Amino acid sequence: MRPKRREPGRGGGALTALSALVLLADDGRAFAQSSPTSRELPAIQIDGSETPRRKRPVAPRRTARPPAAGHRIFVYPAAAQASDVRSVAAGAKDQPGMASEITISGEKLNAHPFIRPGEALEAVPGLIVTQHSGEGKANQYFLRGYNLDHGTDLAITVDGVPVNMRTHAHGQGYADLNWLIPETIAEVDVRKGPYFADEGDFASVGSVHVGLIDRTKGLAQVTAGSFGYRRLLGMDSAKVGDGALLVAGEIGTYNGPWDNPDNVRKLNGLVRYSQGTATDGVSVTGMAYANTWNSTDQVPLRAITGGLLDRFGSEDPSDGGNANRFALSGRIAQTDEVGSWRANTYVVKSQLDLFNNFTYFLSDPVLGDQFHQHDDRLMAGANISRTLDSSFAGLPMQTTFGLQSRYDAIDLALTNTLRRGFLSNVRGDKVGEGSVGLYAENTVRWTDWLRTTVGWRGDYYAADVTSRFNANNSGRIDAALGSPKFRMMLGPFNQTEFFLGAGYGMHSNDARGATTTEDPRDPVTRLTPSPLLVRTKGAEVGVRSRIVPGLDSSLSVFILDQDSEILFSGDAGDTSATRASRRYGFEWTNHYRPRSWIDIDADLAMTHARLRGYDSEQAAVYVSLAGYPEAQVGNAPGNYVPNAPAMVASAGITLGEKTGWFGTLRWRYLASSPLTEDNAFRSSAISIFNGRLGYRIDNGWRLQLDVFNLFNTKANQITYAYRSLLKTDTLYNLCTSGTAPTSVCQNGVMDYVLHPVEPLTVRVTIAGAF
Repeated sequence: MRPKRREPGRGGGALTALSALVLLADDGRAFAQSSPTSRELPAIQIDGSETPRRKRPVAPRRTARPPAAGHRIFVYPAAAQASDVRSVAAGAKDQPGMASEITISGEKLNAHPFIRPGEALEAVPGLIVTQHSGEGKANQYFLRGYNLDHGTDLAITVDGVPVNMRTHAHGQGYADLNWLIPETIAEVDVRKGPYFADEGDFASVGSVHVGLIDRTKGLAQVTAGSFGYRRLLGMDSAKVGDGALLVAGEIGTYNGPWDNPDNVRKLNGLVRYSQGTATDGVSVTGMAYANTWNSTDQVPLRAITGGLLDRFGSEDPSDGGNANRFALSGRIAQTDEVGSWRANTYVVKSQLDLFNNFTYFLSDPVLGDQFHQHDDRLMAGANISRTLDSSFAGLPMQTTFGLQSRYDAIDLALTNTLRRGFLSNVRGDKVGEGSVGLYAENTVRWTDWLRTTVGWRGDYYAADVTSRFNANNSGRIDAALGSPKFRMMLGPFNQTEFFLGAGYGMHSNDARGATTTEDPRDPVTRLTPSPLLVRTKGAEVGVRSRIVPGLDSSLSVFILDQDSEILFSGDAGDTSATRASRRYGFEWTNHYRPRSWIDIDADLAMTHARLRGYDSEQAAVYVSLAGYPEAQVGNAPGNYVPNAPAMVASAGITLGEKTGWFGTLRWRYLASSPLTEDNAFRSSAISIFNGRLGYRIDNGWRLQLDVFNLFNTKANQITYAYRSLLKTDTLYNLCTSGTAPTSVCQNGVMDYVLHPVEPLTVRVTIAGAF
């Protein structure tokens, strides 16, 4: 783990309060001067360090020019920058624009026990990260009343490189984090809501930006645990020229508790060169990752209760997949006399082959419904932004302009398979999809207690889809959306600030869905193409306070509307469109550090989510299934949003100093959720405890015991309710004999389908520094 220098006013990386005075001359030029008396509250940062009690003046970032006679002096809120915490070339950390905006240090994040890499992001308040399949597939994400599937409407970047994959074989916004090495995380910047002009596709609900460390002490780490878990990690850095070269690598295996072992085989590596600081520096990063695994996907409850499968059994043991990812990226940031600028570029080559069988024998009663999804892509992009410090009517002002671009060249295939062997093609496509985003954002400090930010973003998308098997599903499509943004901050008043945000956002849909006019499985069936871009809009009010010594607390109340929850169905090869939706709720986040060796956090998020309007097509389906209750239940029209959690809560306590004994106990709760639009099926609540106990000595050695599902709770990672068909179902015999109506046989049996939480699991880690 990267050592952190403890400086006055920067204890362990916590952001200081308002860091600079800017002297504005008539020609608009500015220079920075230390401001230890500023009233601005520090940005909330969760990093496990003691809250600093005094501030250290920050050195000017560029040469100062003294004001001429008669020039006025204004206070300007330049964000404090701890270059030993934030990644090189990340740019300055802005003042928080909303109460829900926070920064989590890598130290704090890695103090949490988590069973898989993606779950490290559960340090984000209100975010649930789970898995319904093998340990090489992207996680499932839940935030603000959204089942975000594998990443739709949650934008994730690592070192400035987007993780979400658009027009993906398995789902729009697919965000795989199995290649992330948690120990290389320096900090995580979290934003929520469509109020930020520099946030584009998939960021309507929130965005998570992961920064990487630049240097570290040498580390060798070995972990062994239940169900064949083994992991070797090594990382070190060395001074090279004026910068640092970081190398990290890991090897991992895991079987899991499943009757059909996952047999995970993962290899992961990172090489990174960095030079300079967050505001004046450059970094180049290379990554390589390969993984292969078996999958125990979700299974129907009736197969477990009927004794056909064990709780950890699999309906199709041949499910699984393999993935690889190779990435090269670079970042640069510079400051000058008029402001600052930063840029980054990246190239990512990735491939995924995934074999799933979610409906068993519904489509093919003889050979089964397994299918193969293939995604092979080359993704490239570049972003640049320029920030200007100036004045408006004698008031401090900051303006940022930015350009973001990306292009994906994608080879996609969907085929029917039997035990991973090819049976028939469903569809195959070559897709070229490009986008350009332009944005501008202007912040004015009207008084020492009022700051406003007005922004606008424009997005243009264009895609060319070439269908290999049906020219009627080929085509070119483009779309553009403009999105205004607004934020306002009031305070601080008695260590308390108030925030207001409103804005429009968007997410892209699968380009194939925007050009598809015929059902790939039944070309006679005509389909209506979906829009390429979907509008979202939201508003939020919030308050954050440090009125209680040692306690950072924030409360946000939000509303978010989406024009249409339209998703591309990867297993069917077409689009599934739902109605417009509305969500509103609140998030209450608390971080308390009464002593240097006690760290407590507690978060609560509640959301009311509903679809809008009436679904007449679903009403017709419901009528067509009359007389067959096993098929009809759960198909009535309704306004509930499936898998939208009404409540998410978490709490934890971490004890210990830098050396000696340390321990962590964490609790995660996901409330019961509707699984169908009529609320006929509901998931059970999930309440899980994880713990950690260990000992550190001052030479860097560490012994650690992690315990997951501490009380061996029989809960589910995730629960769905949908149609499927097993050979043991009564309906199976009725359908194969031609007795049941076609509509009933196409629907199958509605049932709970679940993926269980691992039972009590232990892992022991020995780590040594050198």
